[in-house]
Amino acid sequence: MSVPVEAAAGAALDVLSRFRVEFYECLYVRADALFELTDAILCKDGPVRALVDLSLQAEHRRGHGALYQALNTGWVEPARLRALLASLPVPRAVEGRIVLAVDISNWLRPDAETSPERLFCHVYGRGRSKDQFIPG
Repeated sequence: MSVPVEAAAGAALDVLSRFRVEFYECLYVRADALFELTDAILCKDGPVRALVDLSLQAEHRRGHGALYQALNTGWVEPARLRALLASLPVPRAVEGRIVLAVDISNWLRPDAETSPERLFCHVYGRGRSKDQFIPG
């Protein structure tokens, strides 16, 4: 039994609306500026090369000073945000398959704590043509 497209779109909009309200409630200090900063990051075309560029996005209606104040003094409740993200429905394609996104970029992240089992990788030519092994 297929769900009409309008019903599926309406359900997705409801999930997004609920998420935005609950995400805002996870922000405590400088909540408005942090919320607009999040919108600016999500709506920017291409990579963010400088923070000040985000203050030029239409979604960030404040000046660049507010952006830096939000980053310096703003506060997000991590446990509440974690619970919110865990409560979201699993994204699925139209035919019902699960949709996941994975970062497989080749940027070196030697200080990343997300992969404690990582190995050392041989890297060529880092500084004065010195080969070395780095965590990767």
